Amino acid sequence: MSLDSSSDARLDLTHVRAQFPSLESDWVFMDNAGGAQVPKMVVERISDYLLGDNVQLGASYAPSQNSKAKVDAGRQAVATLVNARHVEELVFGPSSTIQFRLLADAMASQFAPGDEIIVTNTDHESHVGPWMRLEQRGVKLRFWNCNPETLELELDTLAELLNERTRLVCVTHVSNLLGTINPIKRIAAMAHEAGARICVDGVAFAPHRAIDVQDWDVDYYGFSLYKVFGPHHAVLYVKKECLLELDNIYHHFFTREQIPGKMEPGNPNYELTYAATGILDYLTSLSGDSGESDKRKKLETAFDTIAKHEAILSKKLLDYLAGKEGVRIIGRRDSDIEHRVATISFTVEGHQSDEIVHKIDEAKVGIRYGDFYARRLTEDLGLMDIQGVVRVSMVHYNTEAEVDRLIEALDAAL
Repeated sequence: MSLDSSSDARLDLTHVRAQFPSLESDWVFMDNAGGAQVPKMVVERISDYLLGDNVQLGASYAPSQNSKAKVDAGRQAVATLVNARHVEELVFGPSSTIQFRLLADAMASQFAPGDEIIVTNTDHESHVGPWMRLEQRGVKLRFWNCNPETLELELDTLAELLNERTRLVCVTHVSNLLGTINPIKRIAAMAHEAGARICVDGVAFAPHRAIDVQDWDVDYYGFSLYKVFGPHHAVLYVKKECLLELDNIYHHFFTREQIPGKMEPGNPNYELTYAATGILDYLTSLSGDSGESDKRKKLETAFDTIAKHEAILSKKLLDYLAGKEGVRIIGRRDSDIEHRVATISFTVEGHQSDEIVHKIDEAKVGIRYGDFYARRLTEDLGLMDIQGVVRVSMVHYNTEAEVDRLIEALDAAL
């Protein structure tokens, strides 16, 4: 999906902020890449399930059938969120970290000694570590490192790494430290041309843009619902033919064809899966009164509006940081919606990153410092000695006034 630059629709922030009771706090929430706030309707779905049909699925009695219908509705909601062709292509679990670990375990038998997996130095460690475990089977990991000057993952470098032994390319859609959007559709095409598959960590992308697994032709795509205005739960999309090939990691009597159950040991969390219906309903409510009834189209319209609002916030902060002596923006310096999200990291000459964040705490603006589990990139950039970066991660419910409040606090801190 490409963003519609011709649209003049503006985000109704009054409507948006009214949906989030937590935003009535004295605090400004700008650590959203660590976990977003949750709209009231999502919480109501959790309560509705637990206080209404909180029974095990699979029985013939009515409450069990009602419970199944709610869980199925949650699965369908996420299918719409990612534009999956089949609802059974969605595997639910407690976190993206666990989902990628289980995926690597279920794929292990597909690799032979000498096979190669490409990973990047810009990824969260959850999308590197699980694949490194396969080195015990003789699999070779090759690192696709970003350009140390531009901090971009260059496609020419990927082309040099791909060969007849490449079986899998693992890449983040957006670095949770850099905020840069990688061209996943082009990367997927390159991987497939080389006879490999592609696994994408979409955690830092999903709150900011519409996911379209069909258009991008990705094989595996994981993200966390708690980063997308939902509860602490996660989803792994696996293309159906790839899912059927995975080993069963559940009970011995589950078959390869029993999808997605064979990849959901212990079953997904029912109330949190049902809560995904609230995520979809909330996001589609942002599309305005277009008269459009198709939820997928409403979702795309909503994310188009979200992207443009977030770009305004990003530009305000990036312009301020670019004008401050001694400040180094880690990543792109522009707010182009095709190339970055509103996750902005920086360092300040002569300052420890934790020192700056602690001063911002005093203004009741919640930001964070550290490596954000992108430890390899932080080490490669030589930033561990100053406690990593200062990261500001905004989403659509943030306002220009909140950015002004952050800038005022930064002025005092710097």
